[in-house]
Amino acid sequence: MQKQKQTTVQTALDDLPYGPIDSPDATGPVKKAKVPEGVSHKRLLSDVTLIAWPSFVELVLTQLTSMADQVMVGNMAGAEGVMGLTAVGLASMPKFLLMTMVIAMNVGTTAVIARCRGQQNQEKANRVFKQAVVLNIVMSFALMVIGLLCSEWLIRFMSASGIPAQTMHYGVQYLNIQLYGFIPVCLASTVTAALRGVGDTKTPMVYNTVANVVNIIMNYLLIYGKCGFPALGVAGASLATVIGQLVAFVIAMRVAFGKKRYLYLSLREKFTFDKQIMKDVTAIGLPSMIEQLIMRAGIIVFLRAVASLGEIDYATHQIVMNIQSMSFMVGQAFGTSSTTMMGQSIGKRRFDMAAIYMQKTRQVGFVVSIILMALMGIFSRQLIMLYNSTPEVVRKGAELMLVVAVMQPIQCGQFIVSGGLRGVGDTKYNAKVVLITTLGVRAILSYTAVNWLGWGLWGAWGALFADQALRSILITRRYSSGKWKEQLARRTAHEAAKA
Repeated sequence: MQKQKQTTVQTALDDLPYGPIDSPDATGPVKKAKVPEGVSHKRLLSDVTLIAWPSFVELVLTQLTSMADQVMVGNMAGAEGVMGLTAVGLASMPKFLLMTMVIAMNVGTTAVIARCRGQQNQEKANRVFKQAVVLNIVMSFALMVIGLLCSEWLIRFMSASGIPAQTMHYGVQYLNIQLYGFIPVCLASTVTAALRGVGDTKTPMVYNTVANVVNIIMNYLLIYGKCGFPALGVAGASLATVIGQLVAFVIAMRVAFGKKRYLYLSLREKFTFDKQIMKDVTAIGLPSMIEQLIMRAGIIVFLRAVASLGEIDYATHQIVMNIQSMSFMVGQAFGTSSTTMMGQSIGKRRFDMAAIYMQKTRQVGFVVSIILMALMGIFSRQLIMLYNSTPEVVRKGAELMLVVAVMQPIQCGQFIVSGGLRGVGDTKYNAKVVLITTLGVRAILSYTAVNWLGWGLWGAWGALFADQALRSILITRRYSSGKWKEQLARRTAHEAAKA
């Protein structure tokens, strides 16, 4: 028998016994839990960071690659730079909208596999993995076809009335090339989601780092036409991204078929559709999909309001959003940690450890976000000038960077708490909150501020700040109330009845 390669993080939770079925912590508001005897704060910090740091490095490098895309596109000669930045911005949202279903199912995959890991049920974890891969092959193919058929309409819709025809043409080019590589990127993301469920964040970090390096090299060659390659401009940036994603896909598939790992796929084993597993994954993933669809719809309204301000304002907005996306990486990395650790804690019926891990993750995330806030405030102009040196773009972008800086602790805390709620399967409430904040606050306020009050970019970003602040308050209240435990109890009772 082959020796299994150790690919899961061994945490303090693994050394603790299962919690009692009738644990008093299983109901009611979340209380400050006492750290179990024999578990040190240093060990808890290690557990959180061992999962978070590879995810953080992976996400940062991925976002740095996106940043490099836009920096290289933005530095094309003359007006081409502003046109290119706007085109990439127009194409990005339709792509993410199409990925919504896959992202949502990945949320369900991570949560269910994390619970299996907590229960030490490796066989079921691998069945969940296989079901998720097959499901996402079908979904990604259907979404790719839909996207290719509708790409021109999608870009035209996103452009509102303030974008020139040539820029929209570049946007269609960029989106179509991205869609041809849609299936590999979706499948690689599914492998990543499954590995995160068992606490293996190092492996995705490795293959995504390799892919990002390939992407940046190909950017240089294909955007500007270096070393004998054609100068393809915006299309070259998109093609470089797809090539990098293909590299990640190939490595991810090699990992997935490695039988020495905790999670693996086998072509020799006959695939059988498992209705119960699909129900478990979709029970968590479907509300997350609704959440993502609502969020994307609200963002589209928001972006259309910004696009109506003209090409300069849209390019400025796109730069600031790209920098803000970089700042997301802190919250998302620690959110991955809270998803994994809360999911595993609940799988082991250790509600006390779920609360302890959440508290520790929030503490670390807050410190990092404060440092990030200071850096963004100090170097705001320099960050904007990396992308484009047009004076108006630099001036407006530097002003908006102050809003981004202030949002750092708010956003980081929200990502962490949301990640924990996803880990325990409480995704319906997140969908409701996103409905309220993204459509009810961001979309309506931005449309009003831009089109009726004439506040320009400041009005749009004021709406974004209001969205994030309210979302943070509502998500934190949900976690603290302990109402997510009621949904968990009902689901557990249902699963027990089915067994």
